[in-house]
Amino acid sequence: MNNKKIIFPLMLLVVWQVCSFAGILPHSKIPSPLEIIIALNELMLTGLPAGSSLITHGLYSLLRVICGFLLAGVIAIPCGIIIGWSKILREVCTPVIEIIRPIPPLAWIPLAILWFGIGLKSASFIIFLGCFFPILLSTISGVLAVDSILIDAARTLGAKEKDIFIKILIPGATPSIYTGVRIGMGIGWMTLVAAEFTGVKSGYGLGYMIMIARDIQRPDLVIAGMVTIGLVGYMLDTVLRVMEARSLRWRET
Repeated sequence: MNNKKIIFPLMLLVVWQVCSFAGILPHSKIPSPLEIIIALNELMLTGLPAGSSLITHGLYSLLRVICGFLLAGVIAIPCGIIIGWSKILREVCTPVIEIIRPIPPLAWIPLAILWFGIGLKSASFIIFLGCFFPILLSTISGVLAVDSILIDAARTLGAKEKDIFIKILIPGATPSIYTGVRIGMGIGWMTLVAAEFTGVKSGYGLGYMIMIARDIQRPDLVIAGMVTIGLVGYMLDTVLRVMEARSLRWRET
């Protein structure tokens, strides 16, 4: 890892620890980094509730995020390509998209519980809503950004619509699609906690665990859960960036 990437975070942790040691930051409100590390160890070994380890909570949350995220991608990317390609469809769909898009995923929680009950389906639906629109809009934007001269030239040379889609439109829109996918994944993790706050049948999930830590007034465990969400989200984003770099190597040639 590049040392420059860890210098600033380490400096922040040192300042945070010093402020906690000096009493500038009250331990009852903002635990020190050392206390959070101890809390992470407690969650790994003992769990919250006891017997429910941090890894188990994390795996259940990851399952919910992956389900909602994949569903959003499978629907949003093809829809975005088609809407971006068709001017008529774009004019018809844009008002509907722009009316629904500003509605926060959290506002859908009552309906999600009514439609799907409490469990994986309702949580995944909330996460799906958080992921869907960034992926959709980025895909549409990517399609619209493809140079029309390339498309006209391909048609002049006798290319079929299928070939234009596969060889020009999709490759040209791919960078924007990846941007939307990464943003969608981040928002998916942001909506996860709220989705799990509504209740989970299994009794597992990072959001559920944070809620329990809040109820027993353990801010160190709350922040430890938040740190876990941030780290898992960072790792997933790293995977997406690696996939993006490998699939877009053609831009370097």
